Amino acid sequence: MTPGARIAATMELLDAITGQQERPADLVANAFFRARRFIGSGDRRAVADRVWSILRRYGQLTWWLDRTRHPERGGRAIVSADLILSEGLDLAGLMNICDGGTYRPGPLHETEVRALRQMEGHSLPHPDQPDWVRLNVQEWVAPHLQEAYGAAWGREIAAIENPPPVDLRVNRLKATVEQARAALAQEGIETEPMRFSPDGLRLKRRLSVVTGRAFQEGLVEIQDEGSQLVAALVDGQPGMQIADYCAGAGGKTLAIAAGMNNKGRVVAMDVYESRLDRSAQRLRRAGAHNVERRALDADNAKWLKRQKGAFDRVLVDAPCTGTGTWRRNPDGRWTLKPEDLAELVPKQAMILDAASRLVKEGGGLIYATCSVLPAENERQIEAFLEGHPDFKPVPVADLWQDVIGTEPPPQIADSPYLRLSPLKHGTDGFFAAALVRQVKAKETPEATETPAAEPAAAEEPV
Repeated sequence: MTPGARIAATMELLDAITGQQERPADLVANAFFRARRFIGSGDRRAVADRVWSILRRYGQLTWWLDRTRHPERGGRAIVSADLILSEGLDLAGLMNICDGGTYRPGPLHETEVRALRQMEGHSLPHPDQPDWVRLNVQEWVAPHLQEAYGAAWGREIAAIENPPPVDLRVNRLKATVEQARAALAQEGIETEPMRFSPDGLRLKRRLSVVTGRAFQEGLVEIQDEGSQLVAALVDGQPGMQIADYCAGAGGKTLAIAAGMNNKGRVVAMDVYESRLDRSAQRLRRAGAHNVERRALDADNAKWLKRQKGAFDRVLVDAPCTGTGTWRRNPDGRWTLKPEDLAELVPKQAMILDAASRLVKEGGGLIYATCSVLPAENERQIEAFLEGHPDFKPVPVADLWQDVIGTEPPPQIADSPYLRLSPLKHGTDGFFAAALVRQVKAKETPEATETPAAEPAAAEEPV
């Protein structure tokens, strides 16, 4: 593709992503490129990278469109503004690209030229931009982020501007970390051990691993380091009964099963049976034989009722706003709505309450989200503990040495919960709380004899 054709495809893909709210950007992009087989792999990567970069600075770009009274808000306007403000292209250069040639954008209209000329010579940041614009988040969510991070919220959000690395979890059912690393090296994929996860490897540069032998044979799975640490908190041991209550496609289920060495039982549950079905191939590839899949539907209602108090551990990876994954899914910054948060908080509380019934006395309940918003995290746990006095929190720092095998980093040692962020830990944003169900004290039998000399109170004379 010519540079102009790449720009035209970028405009078209951006319109496809921002023009709907239901599907994630990566699925929209996959469908977009499947319908355009003529676009080569290098061009696909260039177009997708540009779109993802634009989504990361979308707030500032739309601010400039408002400031210059640009007549449009679609992909053409956004990409044009980005070429001038982010890449330093002058208006003449942009007009050369937008000349109406084959597969190239059409010529700029007079009103577009008037607005874009006001951007010429400027950079993306501007002193008049409020903090929420400068940090490329919606205005309504900024107070929630400030509550989460305090005065450091600007630095925390700025850290998600960088694209995430590719993280792998070594499947201990099939390989050691050293064996997996060697297998990847044979494919020309260089890795390094992760900072925290003992089973983790991080690619030194972004490459696709899914077609390689190491992945196809189940030696490794793609999984963010933060997600690996959440699964590690479950501390699944051989012979245990463990429930993954919101299993989805099974990433954490696989990690738990591997830690149990296929001994014991893991039940992967989800309200969407289609998600559980997608996990079947992953389970086979990993060689995980101790996993049972159960849909949380009417057909399994009686079975679920019989499981009360049956599990040593229950993991609740709750549905959430996904604010912790914004570096990976930048479109989420703009599709999230206040009503989404308002609907999710009571849903999370309901799920947590239902899942807690499965925990046996002395067993553990782990609540996790890939959100950084306190309303979904700390506030949710506080409300649960208030209504469930038989559960007590266990500081994550107390578990870290046992489940990770190292001293916890200072940021984690100072908090009762696991809070991970791209800035401090190089992971996605995750929250996790570990709770234990208290063992009820056995009742002692009351004395059966009462001294005859002691009359009952009711027999006392009035």
